[in-house]
Parts: sequence; C-alpha cells; structure tokens
Amino acid sequence: METAGLPVDRAFALLNVADAAKPRLSNMQRLLKRADPASAGERSGLFTRLEAQLLRASLAAGSPARLYQRLADLYTQRAMQIARTKSQLALPAFMLVAALLIAPLPQLASSAITFTGYLWGVFKPLLMIGALVVAGQWVIAQSATSATFLSLPGLSKMIVQRNVRDFFESLAILLEAGVPVFDALPVAVSTIENASIKQDYARLLPRMKTGATLAQALEDSHYLGAPGSRERALAFVNTGEASGTLPEMLLRHVAFETSAINERAKMLATWRPRVAYGMVVAWMAMGLLSPLALKT
Repeated sequence: METAGLPVDRAFALLNVADAAKPRLSNMQRLLKRADPASAGERSGLFTRLEAQLLRASLAAGSPARLYQRLADLYTQRAMQIARTKSQLALPAFMLVAALLIAPLPQLASSAITFTGYLWGVFKPLLMIGALVVAGQWVIAQSATSATFLSLPGLSKMIVQRNVRDFFESLAILLEAGVPVFDALPVAVSTIENASIKQDYARLLPRMKTGATLAQALEDSHYLGAPGSRERALAFVNTGEASGTLPEMLLRHVAFETSAINERAKMLATWRPRVAYGMVVAWMAMGLLSPLALKT
C-alpha cells in the first residue's frame, strides 16, 4: 500500500492483523492523528524502539516501503522457523500424552490405583516436563544477555554470531535509510542483547570520533565471530567504506551470517524431535521394565 501511494492512516486502517495485535493497531490509528507513524507505532506498542527508529529514518529519506519489506522478510523467516519446530515436535508430544494416558489404565481397571492416583500419574510427568521447559527457556534468555555463557565454547559461538549479525543488519538498514553513521551506531548497538558484546561495540563510536574508520575501529573488537566471519566482516567493511557502498557490503555479510545461523537452526530443528522421540521411548521402556524388576 505504501508503494501504491496510499496515505499512511488509510493504509494502517486497512491492515488485517491477529486479534492480539488489534488493540495496538487501533491505538496507533488514534495516535496517528497527532503524531508521525514512527512515534505512533512506538507509543502504541506496535513497533519496537528499533523499528520506530528505522521507520523514522526511512520516512526522512523518502519512502519506508523498502524497510517494511525487509522487516517482513525477517519476521517471516523467524515465524517459519518457529512453525517448523512446533510441527516437528507435535508427534512426539502426542505420543508422550498417549503413553501417559494408556500406561496406567490396567492398574486403574484392576483397582490397584484410584482415579485420583491415575490422574496424578498422568499429570505429574507433564508438570515435570513443563518445569524443565520453563527452566530451559530461562537459561536461553539468560544466555542471550549474560556474560557467563560466553565462556561456553559451543554456546558462545551462537550467542556472538546472532548478536553481531543483528548489529550489522540494524546498522546497514539505518545507513541505507540515510542516517549518519555517528547517529546510527548507538541505535545499532542497542540491538545487541548480550551485555559484554554491547559494551565492546559501544567503544566503536568513540574510536571513530577520534578519526578511525569503522573497519579500523572493528579490528580491536573481541566479538566479531569466528576467524572466517571476522575476516569477511573486516574485508566487506573496508570495501564498503572505500567504495561508498557500506550498507550494501554490510548486508552481504549479514546474508552470509544469516545463512549460517539458519543452517544451525535447521540442524537443531531436525534433532529436537529425534531427542524427544528417544526420551519418550526411554520413558515407555522404563515404565514397562519397572514392574518386571519389582517381580524379580
């Protein structure tokens, strides 16, 4: 609709969004009467701070249509990864629930356990699994922000790669929208979740203000990815600054990093259901063998 030249208030009024987002969209439409789209979107909760900043820069540079497309592609990719993982875990989850419901039925039929005991036998493992999932999500959330997890070899590589990719992507979009590099750097740094990595990248702006180029400022960074990623990032930044195509070069590097991250995500998505299947089979085997062990 932006490409077609439709006014912003009419474009947002015609959007069809999920029920959960409708209150925020309605609030934004109300705020649009006295605020620009970026401010209205941020105040209504429809846009994050970074999205609002990017939109503000795109509006100053002309049309935000290209930014909308980039964000749409980014979130579509993330949604597809989540949907793929959920679909692959659906069958193991069904098998687990079915096993929990069926395994105690003979004991219930023979009055060896009461109906209350049957329900507890079904829900106790589910509650334990739920607690493990919550704990796992907490660990993942902590790993994204805490410096402690950067000392773990395998996890450290994933944390650094994701944070640095997000930084370069945000910086590229801001520069592409016409935001000066000194103004774009603090916004891009704010997208870094991990405190140690954010502190390291916060030093870029002071270095550049003393006369260093972005490539020179990045050379001393402790968190620039694995050796191959580090060399490619510095080469692309050097080329971009020399040729005046820094946003394009940054986005090329981001494309390589995103591809590597997606491959790792696909591998994890492939192994998650296999691990889940294995756990379900192991639990069922333990349930079948435990009565035999008691008899012997």
